[in-house]
Amino acid sequence: MTEYVNQLSGGTPLIGAPPAGAEAAVWSLDTTLAEVGGFRLDDALPVLDAAERERAGRLVRPGDRQRYLASHLGLRVLLGGYLGLAPQEVALTREDCPCCGAPHGRPAVAGGGLHFSLSHSGDLAYFAFAAVTVGIDVEAVPGAAAVADVMTSLHPAETAELAALPGEERRVALARVWSRKEAYLKGTGAGLALGLADPYIGAGPEPAQVPGWLLRDLAAPPGYGAALALAVRH
Repeated sequence: MTEYVNQLSGGTPLIGAPPAGAEAAVWSLDTTLAEVGGFRLDDALPVLDAAERERAGRLVRPGDRQRYLASHLGLRVLLGGYLGLAPQEVALTREDCPCCGAPHGRPAVAGGGLHFSLSHSGDLAYFAFAAVTVGIDVEAVPGAAAVADVMTSLHPAETAELAALPGEERRVALARVWSRKEAYLKGTGAGLALGLADPYIGAGPEPAQVPGWLLRDLAAPPGYGAALALAVRH
């Protein structure tokens, strides 16, 4: 599994072959860009599908709309590059939810062939692509009030690890553990439905390992934490 993060910018990216085996391809994107992967954001809507256009249309704040269009345009550019399709030709669907069985689980490529995960926080988006189930998350370092709200929702050992740190270190560590846990929960498809307490992933310098998964921290700009979760094939 790789910790290298490719940078998606305004120009057409050099994508290469899709990842194979226990490898993941990871990309990041500054969502304030006016162009993403060779497409202007002003021309993004025809590239998106009906569900994405409907979602974009419900976003009232210009900044939220910008971030959504940039991240979903970037996702389609990268998926299209790996699959040998134009971005608008990529058909997306939802897997069944592992908690209730309804079709609102992990986003997926219709027909399979490549797994992906998307996360965004602030003006930053991260994408992961793999031949096996994958989850990715990026989190801005939270303020002190958010730390107090979230800490008690985590695994008791994680809460204790965070409580032992001074204020600024605690904020950075929370972004770290939150991104690890979200990446894992996105990978499983459960999301936040079952809460944040389990499994224990840890707030220390290295993530604890969870059976069936490889967890890694990713390089991120100052003020952010990011992590990747990759399913282990048996």
